[in-house]
Amino acid sequence: MLTRKQHELLLFIHERIRESGVSPSFEEMKDALDLKSKSGIHRLITALEERGFIRRLPHRARALEVLKLPETASGQSGRVASPASGSNAGGSNIESLDAARSAAAAADTVSIPLVGKIAAGTPIEALQDNSTMVDVPPSLLKSGDHYALNVEGDSMIEAGILDGDTVLIQQCDTAGNGEIVVALVDDNEATLKRLRRKGESVALEAANPAYETRIFGPDRVKVQGKLVGLLRFY
Repeated sequence: MLTRKQHELLLFIHERIRESGVSPSFEEMKDALDLKSKSGIHRLITALEERGFIRRLPHRARALEVLKLPETASGQSGRVASPASGSNAGGSNIESLDAARSAAAAADTVSIPLVGKIAAGTPIEALQDNSTMVDVPPSLLKSGDHYALNVEGDSMIEAGILDGDTVLIQQCDTAGNGEIVVALVDDNEATLKRLRRKGESVALEAANPAYETRIFGPDRVKVQGKLVGLLRFY
């Protein structure tokens, strides 16, 4: 079984070969999949080759051959004609690239809004931008609405949350003692911290000894969600 990115890359390579007779460059593949570096493409190509979906043609630059397609793309998994044969008959039953990508994404992921960035350190203003979506495995989510935030700062490193991670947040306005939450302070600053209630006070506790616990009156802190998952990209 292919991952969503492997599936998407395979279909992109196949579509480009059908259109031009030449496999795309690593730079084109990187841009098509919105990856930050070509090393990710190298790993995807190797995985597809190991699974028998493609092969690299020796002694030729940019030379890849698609050997078979996944079931979601062609209706049945099987070998496809090599572009060198001059035949495009194998493409007649293949969905468009966009449709196949949508089908793969719908089957394996759920899209939730990436609404901005959150400070794991000194609080910063939360950004409210629902125009960007992030694909998430359904197993990482719970019931109800969710959103994602990019983490800035290192105050939660001992909880396994690093600068640059993407946290998945279940939208809610209450949380249990000790849960990691998105806390809105004074209605304009958001931070990611562990929530502790101490009598009538609310403490926002870091997971890094370099940061002090901040204590507020209950009317100054509003819970906007709690942590349910995390994505990390390399």
